Amino acid sequence: MSQQKLSFFETVMRFFDKAASFTAHPSGLLEQIMYCNSIYEFKFPLKHADKSYETIQAFRVEHSHHKLPVKGGIRYSGMVNADEVKALAALMTFKCALVDVPFGGAKGGIRIEPRNYDRDQLERITRRYTAELTKKNFIGPGVDVPAPDYGTGPAEMAWIADTYAAMTSSEGALDAAACVTGKPIEQGGIRGRIEATGNGVFYGVRHALTFADDMQKIGLAPGIEGKKIVVQGLGNVGYYAARFFQEAGAVIVAVSEYDGAIYNPNGLDVDLVQEHRKESGSILNFPGAKNFKNNLDALEYECDILVPAALERQITKANAPKIKAKIVAEAANGPTTAAAADILREKGTFIIPDMYLNAGGVTVSYFEWLKNLSHVRFGRISKRFEEASNRALLSTVERLTGKELSLEEKNYIAHGADEKDLVNSGLEETMINAYDDIRELSLRTEGVDDFRTAAFICAINKVAVSYMQLGIFP
Repeated sequence: MSQQKLSFFETVMRFFDKAASFTAHPSGLLEQIMYCNSIYEFKFPLKHADKSYETIQAFRVEHSHHKLPVKGGIRYSGMVNADEVKALAALMTFKCALVDVPFGGAKGGIRIEPRNYDRDQLERITRRYTAELTKKNFIGPGVDVPAPDYGTGPAEMAWIADTYAAMTSSEGALDAAACVTGKPIEQGGIRGRIEATGNGVFYGVRHALTFADDMQKIGLAPGIEGKKIVVQGLGNVGYYAARFFQEAGAVIVAVSEYDGAIYNPNGLDVDLVQEHRKESGSILNFPGAKNFKNNLDALEYECDILVPAALERQITKANAPKIKAKIVAEAANGPTTAAAADILREKGTFIIPDMYLNAGGVTVSYFEWLKNLSHVRFGRISKRFEEASNRALLSTVERLTGKELSLEEKNYIAHGADEKDLVNSGLEETMINAYDDIRELSLRTEGVDDFRTAAFICAINKVAVSYMQLGIFP
C-alpha cells in the first residue's frame, strides 16, 4: 500500500515495522505487541428535548495487556473512528513503556462534536458511555483507567468517576476514584495535571536543545532563549506549551487554530491572544498580528521549532517540503504522516516524536492514580517538616557567616515541596531520563537515522521484556 493511502493505524504500524527490524525478537512476539488485544465498539441512544432520538457511536480499545491497568484518554470528536482509536491506543502502549509508566495502552472515543451539545447532554452521554464500559469490564482502577483527551476535560472525568462508583460494589468503591484520571482537584485530581502535557513538551524540547552536537547538525545554537516557535493548536496542550516556552525566553511567532491563524515575527503574547479569543470568539485580528489566509499556512512559517499540537495527520506529503522549521516537536498524537516523516528526515529536520514528547499527560496521570490508591496528597506528610529543617539550617548558616538573608530569600530557600512541586519534579525527571534513553540507543544502533525509530525500538524492547517475564514467550 502506498504511503499516501495509509490510515492512521497503518502509519503507526509502518513506524513499528521499521523499528522492529532493528530488534531480534521472534515474529510471534512482535505480532503480539503490534496488534490490539480488545476492541469494543458500541452504540446507544440520546433523547433530545423534542423527544427525538440520536444514535451515538462510541469506542474503547485496549491495545496491550502486558501491564495492567491499561491507560488512555477519551476524545469527543466528530472525526472519531475505529482506526483512529486503535492507532491512539497503540501509541499509548509505546508511550507508557518509553517513559516507564507501568500501564498498558488503551484509548476511547465518542463520535460527537462537543460544541453541538449542551452540558446536560454531554453529562448524559458521558454517564451512559461509562455505564457501558462498566458492564463490559472495560473500566476500573486495576483494569482500564481513562483520562481526558481532545474534547474532554475534568468535568467529564468527574462524571465518569461518579458513575463508576455508583455501579461498583461497596468494597470496590474505596478505590473508585482511581478508575479515571484528570479529575478536578476537589474530586481526587492532582495539581499540575491540567498543564502536564504542555509542560512535558516544554521539558522535552528544552532538554533536546542542551545537546550542542545535535543542534549543530541542524544549524541551531543550544538553549531555548530566543528560539522562534510556531504552535499549531491553542488548546490545552498547545497553550501551556507555548506559555512555558514564552516564559523561558522563546518567541512565539505564530499560532494556529481550527478557525484561523495569526503571526507576528516580533512575537505574540499567548496570554493576550487567549484573552482576545475569549472576547472575540477567535484568535483572528489580534492587535499587532497579521492573519494567515489559510490556517495551515502557519505550519510553513519561518521558525526554529514547529509545535503541532492539534490533531493527527497535519504534516503530510503535500506540505512537508515547505516546512522551514529545524525541529518539529510533535505535541499532538500522530501529526506527521509516514511519507511526510521521510521527507522531513531527508531535509535534515529533527523530529521529536509524539510518543515521547506528549507523554507528560500520562506521566502525571500515573501520579494521580497513585495518589487515589494511597488516599493521601503528595507533600502532605513531609512539607512542613522540610520547611522546619530548612529554616533551622538557614539560621545556622546566618549565625556562622554573620550574614542575614532577606525574608524573601528565606522563604524561597526554606520552601517545602508541595504537591505541584513534586509532580513537576517527577515529570521533569521522567522526560529527561526517557530522552536520554532514546538518544543513547540512537547513537549505538547502526542504521537508525531518526529519533522516532529509536523511540519505537526502546518501547518495543520494554514491552517484549514484560511479555517474557509473564512467561508467555520464552
